This record gives sequence, C-alpha cells and structure tokens, in this order.
Amino acid sequence: MRAGGRRRWNWRCSRGQDDVVVGGERSRGCGDIGGERERDVLAFWRVGFVDPFSISRVLPSSSAKPKSSAEMALLKSHLLPLLLFSLSALLFFSSFFYLSSPHPNPNPNVTLRPQNPDFTFIIKLLAYNRLDSLSRCLRSLAAADYLSDRVHLHVHIDHFSPADSDDADRKLRESRRILDLVDAFEWSFGEKLVHYRTANVGLQAQWLEAWWPSSDHEFAFVVEDDLEVSPLYYKFLKNLIMNYYYNASNSRPYIYGASLQRPRFVPGKHGNKLKVDDRTRLFLYQLVGTWGQLLFPKPWKEFRLWYDKHKAKGIKPFLDGMVTTGWYKKIGEKIWTPWFIKFVHTRGYFNIYTNFLHERALSVSHRDAGVNYGKTAGPDSHILDESSLEPKFWNTLPLGDLKWYDFCFREIFPERVIGSLDELGSVLNSVQTNNTVIIVSLFGVKEMVVSNLLCQFESLNLRNYILTGPESEFLFDLARRGHPVIITNRFLESVGAYKLLSVHNSYVQLISEILVKVYVLQKCLESRYSSWVVDGNMLPVSADPFVVESDPSYDFYIGTSPELFFARGSSSAQKDVGGTDFTSNFAMLVNSLLVRQQSVSFGYVMAKFLEMKKSVRVNTLDETSFGLRIDNSIVNQSLGDGKKIVFWPNDMASEIVQKRLQEIGIWVINDDSSCKVVVCHQS
Repeated sequence: MRAGGRRRWNWRCSRGQDDVVVGGERSRGCGDIGGERERDVLAFWRVGFVDPFSISRVLPSSSAKPKSSAEMALLKSHLLPLLLFSLSALLFFSSFFYLSSPHPNPNPNVTLRPQNPDFTFIIKLLAYNRLDSLSRCLRSLAAADYLSDRVHLHVHIDHFSPADSDDADRKLRESRRILDLVDAFEWSFGEKLVHYRTANVGLQAQWLEAWWPSSDHEFAFVVEDDLEVSPLYYKFLKNLIMNYYYNASNSRPYIYGASLQRPRFVPGKHGNKLKVDDRTRLFLYQLVGTWGQLLFPKPWKEFRLWYDKHKAKGIKPFLDGMVTTGWYKKIGEKIWTPWFIKFVHTRGYFNIYTNFLHERALSVSHRDAGVNYGKTAGPDSHILDESSLEPKFWNTLPLGDLKWYDFCFREIFPERVIGSLDELGSVLNSVQTNNTVIIVSLFGVKEMVVSNLLCQFESLNLRNYILTGPESEFLFDLARRGHPVIITNRFLESVGAYKLLSVHNSYVQLISEILVKVYVLQKCLESRYSSWVVDGNMLPVSADPFVVESDPSYDFYIGTSPELFFARGSSSAQKDVGGTDFTSNFAMLVNSLLVRQQSVSFGYVMAKFLEMKKSVRVNTLDETSFGLRIDNSIVNQSLGDGKKIVFWPNDMASEIVQKRLQEIGIWVINDDSSCKVVVCHQS
C-alpha cells in the first residue's frame, strides 16, 4: 500500500508474450498499445489501480509481427497523446506522492507529523471558590490574540468541601455566584464547556481528570483560577507547537510540554541555583510548571497510565532527595506534582521553559489564598505584553542549540552518541576529571545492572566516563538521557576499522568490543588523559574508585582479571600505543590469537602486545587490594575499610548480582530501573 491507502500495482508486458501483469494477475492483449490494452490501462489509471511509475514496458513485445507504415502511423497518433498524458500524470502523481507519502525520518526516535496540522487547542481552567480570581483569569484569557483560530474553553469547578449546616448556606451562595459568572461569560473563540462537580475532589483530581486527549493532535493548556495570562500567550504557544511538536527534525517524544511561568524553583535538595544566561529565552527543564502549563497529548497519556498502575499497586511517588517528596508525605493526595515528577524522573522527560528579562512571564500567578497559600502572596512576576517585547521574541532555536537541565538544575547534554574521532576528542575534553577518563564496556551486561551502575555514578558524582556497547534501544536511551555513548559498530564503521578484520564473522563482535577500547584509549593518551578500561561488572563505592597508589615508572597496569586496565597519560605511553600502525598491529594480533582459537580479552591482548615491546614496563594490579569480589557462594559480605569497588565474574547471573549488592546496600534502583534517590552536586 502507498501513502493515503493507494495501491501500488506492477503493470508490465512479459517478454515473449502479449500479456499484461497487473498486481500479479495476467490478462491477454499486451501487443497493441492503441487497442483494448491501452484503454484498459487508462481505465486503471483513472480509478487508481495502476501506478504510472511502475510501468516497465509499454512497447510491443519482441515476438509481435512488424507493423506496416499505416499501422505505425496509427500507433504514433495514439502514442503521442498517451505520452503527453503520461507526462502530465507523472508531474501530478510525483508531487502528490511526495507530499502525501512519509519521508525518511532524520531522527529514529521521532514520530513524523504533518507539516500543516489542524490541531485542537483546549484551555482547561481549574476553579474552586475564588470568584474574583476566576473573573480576572477569564478576562485575561478572553483578551488574548487567538489568530482567528478555534480555541475551546473548559471550566472545571470543584465543589466545596463538606461543611457544618451553619456554613452550608454561605458556601452554596459562593458556588452559585461562581456558576453565574461562568454561565454569563461569553467565549466567542470556540466551544465553552462547564463541569461542576457534585463533591469536593481536590487539586490532584482536578488536574488528572480534566483531560484525556482524543488524539495526538489535541493539546491542553491548564491554568488555575488565580492565574493571569499575557495577550501574547496563545501566539507564543502555537509557535512552540509548530516548531517543537510538528517540525519532525526539531521535535522529540520526550518533551512533554511547555510552561509559561517564570522559572524560580529547583526541587532537588542542595541543587544548583536556578540561573540562566540573560541571552537565553528558551531552555528545557525536567520540572513541570503548574502556573500555565501546555501539555502534549502522548506524554500525558503515558503519565495517566503510569499513574493508574502505581496507584492500583499501592506504590507511592517517593523520590528521596526531592523537596516535593516531603510535601507529599505532609499533605498526601491533595497535590499531584510529586506523581508527575516521579514519572518524569523515571522516563527522563523534559519541559520547555521561557526566560524573559525583568521578571516577566506570559503567565503570572497572583498566589491568592487557597490550597497552596494560606494567605495571598501577590503576583510572582510581571505580565509580558506588546510594549515589552524583544526583537527576537518569536525566534525558536533548534533543540540542539538549547540548554537542558535536570531536577538539580545541572546542565545535561542529551543524545551524546559519539560517531567520529573528532566527536570523541570533544567529549573526552568535556567529561575528563583530573585528566582521567573511565572507559566502561557494557558488552554482555544486563540492563538493570547498567542502570544500577549509572545511578551509583550519579550518587558519587562520577562523570568522567564513556560507555561503549553494541547497538540497542537501551544504549540509545542512555545517550538520550545525557550519558556519553559509543555505539560500537557505528563508530568503527565511521573510522574505517572494519577493514582491519580478517577472521570469521562469528568473532566480529568480540573484536569490535576490543577495537573500540583501543581507539578510545589512543584518543585519551593523545590528550594526555590517564585511562581506566573496565567492564560493567565493576561497581564503584567511592568517589575516587580508580585512584590507587602506583609506581610512576610504570605507564601501564593490567588487573589480575582481564577486564581491568590502566594507562597513564604520559608522552611515553602515548608513543607506545599511538599511531595507525599500533591499531593495525593490534588488530593483527587479535586476529592471529583467534585463528589459534585462544581466549582473548582487551587486557589479555594488550598484555601480549606490550610484552613484544621490550622497553615497555607493565605492572600488575590486584583488584582485591582495593575492591571486594562477590560471587555465587559467599553471602552477607560487607565492604570493609578501604574498599573502593565491588566486582564479580562476567558469567554471574544478574539476579545473584542484584541479591549480593542488595545485601551490601548498594542496589540503588527501583523495579523500573530508575534511581531511588536524586543526589544533587553543586556544579
């Protein structure tokens, strides 16, 4: 099937016979262009059954009799209009199919969407018992510029909470005034819908039950009744939707919406101060905004289903290290944001924020007395209007040019898939700490073990690492979340390394795993960075896990297990393993060892290679001197003093690994492989 449900048929004349093959069905009469066959073809074209681009033979078959001059003249008289018709059809169909058929997606994680969408925009106004606040909010919404678009207004009014009979009459009168206000309010931009609850449900249910998207082209803009919006807010949000949702090359499925409030809050305990460069107008931040939040449909559906699952199983939205967890423990289900924050943390999603000068914003909370404030605190910022616009207000930069921040307001760098030696050098410069880099191989390591490793890295503030592994959705997701990743096969192909391979295909993955370490190691030494090469079966328990006493007269150390290797960032080490000759000679040694059916690993091959260099001194490093080895037989072990890493055999079952690490107290992920704790470190 072609785009738009159009069938693609193959119409051709078979060599040596006068048949027409249409969609695999054969019919007679292929010999005469000007006869019944031509009329049939044109009829097929008209009803859309024949694709003009798939006609591979229109002229008579080679076995047909030669035509007389009269016949040829007749043939030409029929053929000329047919050719003109074909050209016209070709131009029409080519433009049609170009516009209607899907084009290659530049980002494999992005769903292509129509370029001129007819989307639905719904304002979800959440109200309770603040008549004056609601009136102000409605006036500001009605004063906005909606560009002649159809925009719907849905007002959700929560019922007052149960009261004594003496107070019931007063609350009934308040509710009636609010209903009268909303009923009398004229909304000329689209439909107005009012939902008045029969019982008090609170702010959490008001938010969560206000919207279930009817399609991937329906957006909700949620405002609480003490908000005031700028007349420019809709034009701004539409611009964001067009550029960051419908622009296929500039959208990401892990962006869940946009907040119009002025950013002021960092939920991670001991997080960085929320400070953005004055020249920055847009940035991405994991935190949801409750003062004017645009919600994208698909992430919101994902959240609602995630919420239902966790509520049904009695799982609380606890996320240690977050201020919002304390709020939830104090007031429970009255608030909804801890649930959404936990969801966003699990999925690694982001929100678009604005940053305007002089404390201006497109949505302002007056912080009137209510659920969140015991008494009125006043507006948090100033409304941005036409008089305060900046020249570049409507500019939307590519996502790659924007800054991204996590819950600690620490800048992260999403989608760091390293594809070339130049990119590798740049990333090494950005991640190295004290001129040291850790190269972590994830070949054969279970995903949950990798997740636990990275959460441990996060808690210890270890950021000087690069991950290598085979191509997988999991590895791409790690890169999306900001981890520097080398997809081995793609990287080696880009640097032309596969020409060095000469053994059977069954060894390609093993050699690739070894060779990628060689390239990264070389690049590290080129910049005089010391390098640790480790596998994913080593878990750090110290902030300086690979800082050990070493003899400076040795440039290379090899662990007693073949997964551990250290190279000092010295000029002599760079000379010993530098240059293209080293890479090719190393690959030749790997090939020869495999041909002799010897067991190989990076450390083993490196030891063999360095042995051949008589002037190179190589020392042995005993992991047990600074690490704890766990295995299947020993239970209830403890770290003891001076231990910096925990390690285990590569063939140890991941369930046993999890159990042993839990016994030690360093299994730090939840059942969904998300970190149990958010640990902020000052940048």
